[in-house]
Amino acid sequence: MKVFVTGASGFIGSAVVSELIGAGHQVIGLARSEKSAKIVRDLGAEVLNGSLDDLEILKQGVQNADSVIHCGFNHDFMKGGQSTFIDAAATDKNAIETMGGTLIGTNKAIVVTSGMLGLPLINGFVTEESTTQHSPRTSEATALSLAEKGINASVIRLAPSVHDKGDYGFIPFIISLARKNGISAYPNEGENHWCAVHRLDAAKAFRLAIEKGYKGALYNVVGDTGIELKTIATLIGETLNLPVKSVSGDELAKHFEWMSNFITMEGMASNFKTQEQLDWQPTHIGLLEDMQQNYF
Repeated sequence: MKVFVTGASGFIGSAVVSELIGAGHQVIGLARSEKSAKIVRDLGAEVLNGSLDDLEILKQGVQNADSVIHCGFNHDFMKGGQSTFIDAAATDKNAIETMGGTLIGTNKAIVVTSGMLGLPLINGFVTEESTTQHSPRTSEATALSLAEKGINASVIRLAPSVHDKGDYGFIPFIISLARKNGISAYPNEGENHWCAVHRLDAAKAFRLAIEKGYKGALYNVVGDTGIELKTIATLIGETLNLPVKSVSGDELAKHFEWMSNFITMEGMASNFKTQEQLDWQPTHIGLLEDMQQNYF
């Protein structure tokens, strides 16, 4: 099939494009710059020039494809903070609603990307049944509202750390803070957990979600189901030869900057239902081993 992919040149989206093409699919990749367009072309995909703000372009991409994978999101909030995140979330919602509206009356599938941090725990884990209506990023809720209207929409929930060589997300930022501040810090007792998944395992899950198409499904795409923040900080401290220290209160906010809004969240997660529905299993190395090999 021909798949329209937003965020096609990004860290995750480029792996999704490669996975799709490797499985025999054709890809139209959204690209907002010539640099992004070159990446998409070099992956073997067709380029559609535009951004998530270009709603008519998004409609065009959907109309010319058999299915949609929405990986795009403005990650400038990693520099701009909470206000930028809210703007990015609004753009994301408009993009999902626009693409979903274009799918009305068809059985074309759309797979939307969301996150897992902040979802309620069930018996200590974020499960596929964990849902919330209160997240400022409304990707999941928007996709589910499409499914309620009969659109073939499902959601890939990514672990907070999608890791591989070239990662520019949370873990590299934590490492940069350790170098900047001269300590490898963890929040409070460091006993809260984050889950993680290798980028190539995530890419396979996206492909399977498009191919299998369970309307309204929520998929927990995790490999490591939970790693203590203290364990991550200890590895960073040992590798950089820096002291490992607990921080809390004002010191936590100062050290972790914009990330202090996320760093204390509990993110243990299960993926049993996801494995069963998609016939998917993570096979690549875990976060700690990947960090040792590629992050320093």
